[in-house]
Amino acid sequence: MSNMNETPAGERVHIGFFGRRNAGKSSVVNAVTGQELAVVSDVKGTTTDPVSKAMEILPLGPVVVIDTPGFDDEGGLGEKRVAQARKILGRTDIAVLVIDASEGLKKTDGELAGLFRERKIPFLVALNKSDIAEDSEDHVLDEEEPGLLQSVAAGSQGMVHVSALSGDGIYELRERIAALRPEGSDTRLVADKIKAGDLIVLVVPIDKAAPKGRLILPQQQTIRDILDAGAASVVVRDSELEETLAGLGRKPDLVITDSQVFGRVDSIVPEDVPLTSFSILMARYKGLLDEAVRGVTAVRDLKDGDRILIAEGCTHHRQCGDIGTVKIPKWLDDHTGRKLVYETASGTGFPEDLSGYALVVHCGGCMLNEKEVTRRTGQAADQGVPITNYGTLIAYLHGILGRSLEIFPEYRGML
Repeated sequence: MSNMNETPAGERVHIGFFGRRNAGKSSVVNAVTGQELAVVSDVKGTTTDPVSKAMEILPLGPVVVIDTPGFDDEGGLGEKRVAQARKILGRTDIAVLVIDASEGLKKTDGELAGLFRERKIPFLVALNKSDIAEDSEDHVLDEEEPGLLQSVAAGSQGMVHVSALSGDGIYELRERIAALRPEGSDTRLVADKIKAGDLIVLVVPIDKAAPKGRLILPQQQTIRDILDAGAASVVVRDSELEETLAGLGRKPDLVITDSQVFGRVDSIVPEDVPLTSFSILMARYKGLLDEAVRGVTAVRDLKDGDRILIAEGCTHHRQCGDIGTVKIPKWLDDHTGRKLVYETASGTGFPEDLSGYALVVHCGGCMLNEKEVTRRTGQAADQGVPITNYGTLIAYLHGILGRSLEIFPEYRGML
């Protein structure tokens, strides 16, 4: 059973450490975190895959620290490692460019700085191994080719001389990283749509796909957000919903349901009671809902043979009746009457090339940070591929999307 006191990875600041092979990225990561998070070796390319760790780093608070492979790796395998490092950029809130100060600036360092700027990622430059470099600023910043210093410095939040070996400069680096912490979003899951004293009914089906002994993350977070608003929540299975509503003594101010039972819940909840889903709330919270509402209308234009990508931000064992691989395809097939082709992606395995898909159907994104969700929706938009999410699509297929969005007046003109 997961610890409900832990900050979800999707809510943590993601800090990525990038650089060339043997620049000392892993050593700097270990020094900053105060843990042996990454394997350290003098052999180039020791870090072969991204290494992530959710932890607390004061004064930052809850973070995910990511150590990446060398960005100058070579050969067929090396190219794959570099591709993995590039993927990490999509979920990086703060970047640290680690440079071997004893070797000076190389072309790869300039390329990385350019990628940070292109993706609008705030970054610092950590000049590692400063203890073994000559005590000269000119030497430390020696350039492989003219203009590299300007390229690396442009857009950065400064350079910090550090030694992972002696610990010199590590405290300053940690403080400088903390100063770049992104401001938290003002968006709430549901607290901005309810008020103190309201009664909220949460519908949580318990079937074979439900995790044993716990609620899933969006349900946990919604309950907390309701409590923060000073409202009350009643949690019930769909099988007991009708009886529960009859026994409450008052109409609830809002019903929030798992999307899988949207149709059944819609038939039970009185029409004058607002109804939405955990997935729709999470999509709004992660910044996906605008594109989800626009993209869902692409269902009308689907043709035989169209490819549909079902994408999830987490990885889990799929069981009989799985929502992504079984229920959504069945509902889509029944609604469209078309012979569609379904493909799936999970975790970090979101394809770079979406051009072959007629529609992307994404989960609510509870396990992804907002940066990664924004990257994925932007990627789909740039490639002209409509994207929607589970809750929006299911409501649309059941003919209740308008009702499910009533608490969000800003979407009325989009339907």
